[in-house]
Amino acid sequence: MHDELTQKDIDKMREEVEHRTRVLRPELLEEVKRTRAFGDLSENFEYKAAKREKNRNESRIRYLENMIKTAHVISDRSTADTVGLFDRVEVYIPEDDETQHIQIVTTVRCDPLNGLVSKESPFGKAVLGRRVGDKVTIQATETCSYEAVIRSIEKAEDDGSAPLLQY
Repeated sequence: MHDELTQKDIDKMREEVEHRTRVLRPELLEEVKRTRAFGDLSENFEYKAAKREKNRNESRIRYLENMIKTAHVISDRSTADTVGLFDRVEVYIPEDDETQHIQIVTTVRCDPLNGLVSKESPFGKAVLGRRVGDKVTIQATETCSYEAVIRSIEKAEDDGSAPLLQY
């Protein structure tokens, strides 16, 4: 399966890989060497922590490189009056009498608690391609769904401000 990512997503990933390989990797290797000199490795917490951080960095590098290698590059092809990628959308949820402001983003940049909703999420899938005034049904689970009304669409482009998701 290929992740659908924008060119900016891939550029941000490459930038992080570059930082992790050129800056973090040498620092973490040096820390492993430094803590190894503390003595008995079976009881050396500092050494174990340094190894764990080094391995976490290497894992993140592999993850990002794999994402870059397998990514399918996409761009926003929405019309001026429909919800597209990176657009800011105001939705009204009648059941809760609540208005929410969200921005549709790619899966590697989502942060639902801060209004960045993945285009692959049930909410993102429901509103993508819709127009102001459209009533959509968001199927949260097999047994739970709710209605939402699109109140406004503010066209936007990827400004690169949304950070990459950490794992």
